[in-house]
Amino acid sequence: MSKAFHKVKAIFFWIDRAIEVFAVSSVALMTLIVTLQVITRKLFNFVFFWSEEVTLLLLVWFSFLGIAIGFRDKLHLAMDALANRFSKRVNWLLDRIIALCTLLFGIYLMKYGWDFVQVVKNNTMSATGWSSAVKYIIMPVTGILTIFYGLLQLLGIDTVQHRELDEGVSE
Repeated sequence: MSKAFHKVKAIFFWIDRAIEVFAVSSVALMTLIVTLQVITRKLFNFVFFWSEEVTLLLLVWFSFLGIAIGFRDKLHLAMDALANRFSKRVNWLLDRIIALCTLLFGIYLMKYGWDFVQVVKNNTMSATGWSSAVKYIIMPVTGILTIFYGLLQLLGIDTVQHRELDEGVSE
């Protein structure tokens, strides 16, 4: 393979890793904020005005990024007991149909997610005063990631990053 291909692959791997780190950091930050909120409420009868809203924002972002990461690592519902009875050719075809469905879902999420962001962009979140678009911009971003992973899988490129974490992921 060419040197340019390896460079592009390295760039996409870095972007993919950054998205994953952001998703995990969102969960950690969300946990920290909720813990702080509970402590301040119980001990000092006080909560930070922004804590609930930011927690919800992080939850939404983590959840949508989790959808894309799940598609990347093929963590969707699978019926291996049935698929193992088919020939390799049939399974190859099924894999392409699944990738195509993933791609179509990504297109749907990108298009209608963007439309939704446009609808809510003039609304503000009450505690922070931020545009509601901040909370929902992750929808079209997830759509773009899902399209990307679907295209790679449609081309037969393995996108699974953490095969060692799930015994059920087969090669």
